[in-house]
Amino acid sequence: MAKIKHNNFIDTVDTVFSNAKEKGILHLYAEDEYLNGRTIKINGSEMLHFGTTGYLGLEQDKRLKEAAINAIRNYGTQFPLSKTYLSHPLYAELESKIEQMYSIPPIITKNSTLGHIAIIPTLIRDEDAVIMDHQAHWSVQNASQILKLRGIPVEMIRHNNLEMLEDKIRTLMGKSGKIWYMADGVYSMYGDYAPVQELLNLARKYPQLHLYFDDVHGMSWKGKNGTGFIFDAIGTLEENIVVVSTLSKTFGASGATFFCSDRKLREKIKTFGGPLTFSAQLEPASVAAAIASCDIHLSAEIYEHQTELNKKTAHFSTILSKSSLPLVSENDSPVFFLGMGTPATAYNFTKRLFSEGFYLNLGIYPAVPIKNTGIRITISAHNKIEDITDLARAMDHHFHKAVEETGSSEEKIRQAFTMYIKMKLPAQKQQTELKIEETTTIAKIDKQEWNKYLGTHNILNWEGMQYLEQTFANAQDPGNKWDFFYYIIRDQNMQVVLMTFCTFGIWKDDMLATESVSRHLEETRKTDPMYMTSKVLSTGSLFTEGLHCYIDQDHPMSEQSMKILLNKLEESYNTLSADMLVLRDFESGFRWDEMIRNQGYFRIDMPESCAIAHNHLLEFENYGSLLSTRSSQHFNREILKYEKFYDVQIKDCLNEAELNRAYSLYCNVKERNLAVNTFTYSKDVFANMNSCPNWEFIILRLKDASERDFIGIMFCYKNSDKVYVPELIGMDYIAGDGFNLYRQLLYQTIKRARELQIERIDFGISASFEKKKLGASIIPKIAYVQARDNYAMELMQTLQNETNTAR
Repeated sequence: MAKIKHNNFIDTVDTVFSNAKEKGILHLYAEDEYLNGRTIKINGSEMLHFGTTGYLGLEQDKRLKEAAINAIRNYGTQFPLSKTYLSHPLYAELESKIEQMYSIPPIITKNSTLGHIAIIPTLIRDEDAVIMDHQAHWSVQNASQILKLRGIPVEMIRHNNLEMLEDKIRTLMGKSGKIWYMADGVYSMYGDYAPVQELLNLARKYPQLHLYFDDVHGMSWKGKNGTGFIFDAIGTLEENIVVVSTLSKTFGASGATFFCSDRKLREKIKTFGGPLTFSAQLEPASVAAAIASCDIHLSAEIYEHQTELNKKTAHFSTILSKSSLPLVSENDSPVFFLGMGTPATAYNFTKRLFSEGFYLNLGIYPAVPIKNTGIRITISAHNKIEDITDLARAMDHHFHKAVEETGSSEEKIRQAFTMYIKMKLPAQKQQTELKIEETTTIAKIDKQEWNKYLGTHNILNWEGMQYLEQTFANAQDPGNKWDFFYYIIRDQNMQVVLMTFCTFGIWKDDMLATESVSRHLEETRKTDPMYMTSKVLSTGSLFTEGLHCYIDQDHPMSEQSMKILLNKLEESYNTLSADMLVLRDFESGFRWDEMIRNQGYFRIDMPESCAIAHNHLLEFENYGSLLSTRSSQHFNREILKYEKFYDVQIKDCLNEAELNRAYSLYCNVKERNLAVNTFTYSKDVFANMNSCPNWEFIILRLKDASERDFIGIMFCYKNSDKVYVPELIGMDYIAGDGFNLYRQLLYQTIKRARELQIERIDFGISASFEKKKLGASIIPKIAYVQARDNYAMELMQTLQNETNTAR
């Protein structure tokens, strides 16, 4: 089975975070000798603090501080014992006061992350199922991974997509017990809300539906006794709802709380809820501070705090509503998210606000989609009205400058967030000496010029592009129907600075996921062929690999040409309503890597390419001697030894019977190999090869077999004397068993390229280990991707975790 090197999700995140860290925006340190909540000192500069999640400012309340200090004096810095054995003296009082607040006994956990790990595996039974909003907090998603070890389905839906949720419920209701939907009450980045009333209506419609809310960011500033957004929205806690809340953040202390109306369930979780049993309990200082906060929440004072904060958030909302700033979600929460679109604009804006003395939070991938990078602003009791007014003015001033300096626009940003475009300003004509030409067919491009810049690569010569258009532009199969777009950027002397082509079609979201993920999804696709697919605009095509974009890097306007291309592709991306935009395949160390990433793309590793250069082909006699000692031994033992069993035939055209056989063998390989999971090509793809003189077929038969049908075929493209491309392969695994069929097809391909005196073989992207043993060079490739949301990537990561644990 062919293997490829897959992109690592953690590497992608690391690249994004490292870039932001280098810009001086993430992983910073406060330098204050004491904190007052209103200001914070970073890199020697005192800033107004608009990044806290302590919305009511209770963490600076003297009563909470004094309670914590006294608890340390009386009980020490910790009580190092599991609560299963013994709780320290303050715990009973805290539990009692929280019960007074909610009219429900709580479970108290060290923090919400450990709380989810304690609650979810005990709450969810083996016969249950989970559906999760893809923007649910990481701590919820992480705790749910444990369920997969028990075979519990964990599905994901796009953010607040109730139609998708209902579809999932219908799918699961016949084969699951309870169906748990997990969501945040108030989402930590955009500050938007879960559609609680609509979810309650769904729960009435589908009695199996149960609701699990993380309301950490809704606590204290909302609701009776400050019990939070969810309790304020639902009123009474029904048996089909559970809520996790917090004693930290705006509550001012530390820890988390869990509430459910089922007494037996509550006792079960409390008795044996993972970290509740085996982890340390809250420190006396934290419990004492929480008790002091409870006293405030149980008094009329909490409503004074809520009213005061509401005045400040309303003031900020009013100012923003009168501006053109792209506020992503308008509501009464103290969390605001200003859309920036690209990381470059967000970095520029953040640095500008830092220099003006305002500290804000960067919202970046994976917390938000890369193209939905933005700035999170939080309002707290510490902020003065004049501070908020000054911040709004500074934001309005610097936003437009940041947008201009990074080559963006308000329209682009609003498109990225699918926001209403308040006013479309006339496009400003940029003075440039470059001109872009566009067409949708290779027939309108000069053959000689095309071949000069891109035609020497892969099957990208003019005739190869004709074949691709003939085969895929008019395909009946929606999975293999592509629209073609060609772009040429010239300078004032009509010299080509950049040339590329793109295709627009449907990709499987798991195309570059591991085979285990693809096999999982292919089961669903047996009845729903378009399950987990996306509309993708991509440089190149799924049929080609290698250099798809020529850039004259020595030209003084090469970088400008790349920016023009990015703008044009983004325009097409929006016009086509594509889900994803992909730039591929670039070599590692690409010159404009940072510039592209700052424009809202994340970089991923593509499967490695394999190629054999002309030196090996020119010195073909005694080919094994060109290889390393170990590879030479492999060649003599596993390849040369078996050549005598085969008859080899080269054909320019296949008759109908041969075409049927060839297609059958291709399908054998496609069904077995999901390393790169594309749609299966139709028979027309192969029939059209007959009418293109550049295609030929290497056919292998066993000499002594009673059945004379060929058992192996390589579909090869001859790109003049420059490149030989074994594009596709077909094999009869049963007949070829014991005869090293695949290796023999590789070797015969090398021999054929030598006979034709072709300089290079593009051996493609799978089975690199086998190809390397035959002298192929491994060429690392990267791609740049932007998507409208993180749903597909997060689901792939979830499925990958699931299949890993199932091994």
